[in-house]
Amino acid sequence: MSNKDLELYHQMMDGDKKALESIYDKYEKLLYSFVIKLSGDQTLAEEVLQEVFIKLWTNKATYDETKGKFSSWIVTITRYTAIDIIRKNKNQAVALEEETDLPEQVGDSTEDLVEWKEQGDKVRQAVKELSNEQKQMVDLFYFKGLSQREIADQCDLPLGTVKGRLRLALKHLKTHLTNGKGGVHDA
Repeated sequence: MSNKDLELYHQMMDGDKKALESIYDKYEKLLYSFVIKLSGDQTLAEEVLQEVFIKLWTNKATYDETKGKFSSWIVTITRYTAIDIIRKNKNQAVALEEETDLPEQVGDSTEDLVEWKEQGDKVRQAVKELSNEQKQMVDLFYFKGLSQREIADQCDLPLGTVKGRLRLALKHLKTHLTNGKGGVHDA
């Protein structure tokens, strides 16, 4: 996170509306295009954006600078908000396409964009190393936003099997990404 982002975030947390506007101006296009690519729904994208910035303003989503970049955090908050709204509206599951790993960003440095792309490539490669069953669980849970119960029902599997496959998949992903192949140490 740039010092400017951190400064704006703290000012916003202190009630500075101008800081919120600055954060909105910087990330609005990124987040909007991310949700559009995620869902293909402009109305949903607008609703998600509104909800994300309300969460920021009302301190329902709090950024911890020790856990990563602000840009990654706000995209993650946006993704979860979109999935929550989709579930609430009982729309179809949303598949994340590869291009959502690198949404059109405004204001981020080329260095940040390259890092984002590299990390996405490493995660995709790690997912390829999983068994077919584990890939299916990861896809349904993380990329399509289904609950573990919904996956169990859809795949006609016991809930414990779904949980076990997800747990094992995460263990394999963490191992792959932390042992030097992927280079991500907090996966």
